[in-house]
Parts: sequence; structure tokens; C-alpha cells
Amino acid sequence: MSLDQYRKIAEPGEIRAIERLAYRLKGRSFIHVNATSVGGGVAELLHRMLPLIRESGIDIQWKVMKGSKPFFDMTKNLHNSLQGKGKTITKKMWELYEETNSRNAKRLNLEGDCVFIHDPQPAGLIESKKGGVWIWRCHIDISTPDLVPWYFLKSYIERYNASVFSVSTFAQSIPIHQFMVPPSIDPLSEKNIDLDDEYVNGVLEKLSIPRDKPILLQVSRFDPWKDQVGVIEAYRMVKKYRDCRLILAGGTAADDPEGKVVLEEVREAAGDDPDIHILLLPPSSDREINALQRAADIVIQKSIREGFGLVVAEALWKGKPVIGSAVGGIPLQIVDGINGFLVHSIEGTAYRIRQLLHNPTLGWVMGGVGREHIRKNFLITRHIRDYLAMWIAMENSRQKVIYI
Repeated sequence: MSLDQYRKIAEPGEIRAIERLAYRLKGRSFIHVNATSVGGGVAELLHRMLPLIRESGIDIQWKVMKGSKPFFDMTKNLHNSLQGKGKTITKKMWELYEETNSRNAKRLNLEGDCVFIHDPQPAGLIESKKGGVWIWRCHIDISTPDLVPWYFLKSYIERYNASVFSVSTFAQSIPIHQFMVPPSIDPLSEKNIDLDDEYVNGVLEKLSIPRDKPILLQVSRFDPWKDQVGVIEAYRMVKKYRDCRLILAGGTAADDPEGKVVLEEVREAAGDDPDIHILLLPPSSDREINALQRAADIVIQKSIREGFGLVVAEALWKGKPVIGSAVGGIPLQIVDGINGFLVHSIEGTAYRIRQLLHNPTLGWVMGGVGREHIRKNFLITRHIRDYLAMWIAMENSRQKVIYI
């Protein structure tokens, strides 16, 4: 994939801006570190973004930390605690966190001009900093964290040179630079490229999903914060008045031990309803997800908490009306009543589903507006431009908060 292929899609001048910024950074070395190479939005973003940055003449590497199952159990609990709903984290768990980060610091070569550490799992790697600029990238909603875990993590974060949040409301009171950079989608990836009807119908046939009635879809990891059970409840409210199908498609991530438990809860909630299709998809299912989103009449993202929710941008890019919870980064993507609806409850979700099923023309208009909104604001080219500008700004900025 080449940056030239985005010239006809991205905003005018965006590729030129990337080229000018990259020219100033040629010869520099950058390292990204996260907790998993597959599953979840972070790994997906890095898979697509890093080759395009490397094409611009910048030495950029991606490294993945290793950890035991107890470590990932602990960091999942930490993740939940930072989102305001975790369990007690014991002293022994914190010791495991420190030991795991220490082992990874010895295993990974983290000497670079700029080191990008993604999310809480590898945040403790800051202990190994020897030079360069270190940036902590937070992809989750930490606007109302449980205080004890946050203060422990904060003791690491304060030692970074800067932090990056997806939404301004996630930012915390920390004495380092804070950048606000929303995530993005790649319009040329397998998950977002155009597909013909024959391919879409073939995927539905393969998955045993008839197209005889309107399709509601939620694509998300099987995670308690995604509230698939709440989506089932909303579907059942709608089903009393309008026949439809519900697809709940997703997978699990290597650093998420809760996935299997949540999947079983969702299956139990679905019962034996033949119009509810629960799909556990492998990480290589990007084209299948693309087809499902194109087949759907309405896409739902009923998260309880959400870091950003790129599946919203993916669905809007495909011209679909989206009903999403008014949490995290979803309100940045959905302009309520314009390209979709923001909701606050199961009942509200059901109401908006019925409204769109009753008026498909409204959904068609919303989908067209939504695609343009994503093109202007949430494509990978804008994301790359923001990151390059941030790296340059770090060299000479004296402000505490910079919006780019």
C-alpha cells in the first residue's frame, strides 16, 4: 500500500502535509510497543499505519510485550478499574505488573528517538528509559477511574514526556504535555474496501444468515463494556413490532481473558432464537466483517464505556446509519440526528431502531452524510499527519496542552 493511493480519497493537501512533515523527521527512529499483535483496535491501527509511515523514509518499529495469563488477568482488571468498574488489585498483582514490565524492558531494545507506549499494560516500561522522547498513548476512557489504580499508574505516566488521548474528556491532571488525537480507519484495508453484492451475499450464505428481513448488526469484541446482552434486549423490544434479524459478530484479543466468559453470557441471553446470530470470528476475518457491515440495514454500538469505537467509523464509511451510546469517542463520530443517533438506554436504542426501520430513506440519507464525515475527519492519513506533527511539536513546544 502506498500513500499515493490515498490522494483521491483524503482531504486535498493531506498527503502533501505528510510528506513535508516526514521530510523533517527522516533519519529518526520510532518504536511502538503494545500488548498484543492481533485482536482489538490498537493492533489493527499499527498494522496499517506503520508501513505507510515507513514508506515516508522514517525508521519505525513495532514491538509486542510478553506476559503470563495472570499478568493479562491483572491488566484486564486494571483496564476495567481505569474505566471505573474494576475489582481490588492486590499488592501481589502490582508486583507481577512490575516484574513483567521489567522482564520486557530487558528483552526489548527500546532505544529510539521516540518511543510510543500504548495503554496500561506496558506503561511500566518507562523504567528503562535512557533517552529520546517517550509518549504514553491511552486508547481507553479514563475520565472517571477508580482512584487507587489510577494513582499507581499515574506514578509511571508522569515520567513520560507526553501523553495522547482520543477524546479531550479522557485527559487527566498530569504534569506532562497532553495531545488529543482521535483514532482512524484505513479506507483501503480489507475491512473497508468496496465489495460487490455477490461477495456480500456469499459471506451471508457461508454464515447461514438469510437476507429475508432487515438486519441489525453490532461488531465488537465479546467484552462486558460492549453490552451485547443489552443489544439483545433492545432487539427483543423491536421484534414485538417489526420482524428483523440480529447479528452479534466479534472476537477476542490475546490480552483479554474475559472474552470467553462474556461470549457464554451472550449465548445464554440469546437462547434458541433463530433470528439471533452470534459469530465468533478469527482475527483474519476483516473481509467478512466488511461484508456484514455492508449487508446490515442498521449498525449498533451500544457500549457502556468506549475508548473510541472505530467500528462506528467503519459502518459510517459504508454509508450505514449507526445507533451508538453517547459515551467515549462515539459522539465525535455520530452527529445526533444527522448521520445516526446517540442513545443512553436500552429503551432508547429500541426506539431509534424502530424509527429507522420505519423510515429507510432517513437511514439512507444519514449514511451518505456519515461517509463524508468520516472522510473529512477519521481517515488514516489524518491520523498519520497528527502523529508526525506531534513528534515535531514535542521538540520545541512549551505548552501543556496542544490540540492538533
